[in-house]
Amino acid sequence: MTLGEIAGVGSAIVGGFYVAFSLTVMPALRRRPDREAEAAMVSINQQAIRLPFMVLFFGTALLCAVTFVQQLVSPPTEDLFTSTLGAACYLAGWLATMAINVPLNGRLARSDIGWAGFEQSWSRANLARAVLSAVGAVLLILG
Repeated sequence: MTLGEIAGVGSAIVGGFYVAFSLTVMPALRRRPDREAEAAMVSINQQAIRLPFMVLFFGTALLCAVTFVQQLVSPPTEDLFTSTLGAACYLAGWLATMAINVPLNGRLARSDIGWAGFEQSWSRANLARAVLSAVGAVLLILG
């Protein structure tokens, strides 16, 4: 298995996590009163910041960064565009997480934002990172 393919598997797993979250957790939280949804989301976010997910989340980003750089400095091949674009997609989703989802999580934990303001922005960013991770996975595995 190539480095790009391993990055693709990581991207698929992370993307699957985001999709599952959108399809199960967020709909369940929307059915709860705002304060309960906020408390549950804060608790979920605290659990996400643990070694297994952090290794997968950051490790895949590292593998994608290495794949991206390798593709740029290697002689051109047919899969250059596919692998480079796949790595860029996962990294774009990773950056969205760091720039949008993580700060929103922090604001929710500090009670700087209410559930209504949080949920819509967070869910849109989650959908974007899910799509980027899934597309990245396909391109990396095919590349």
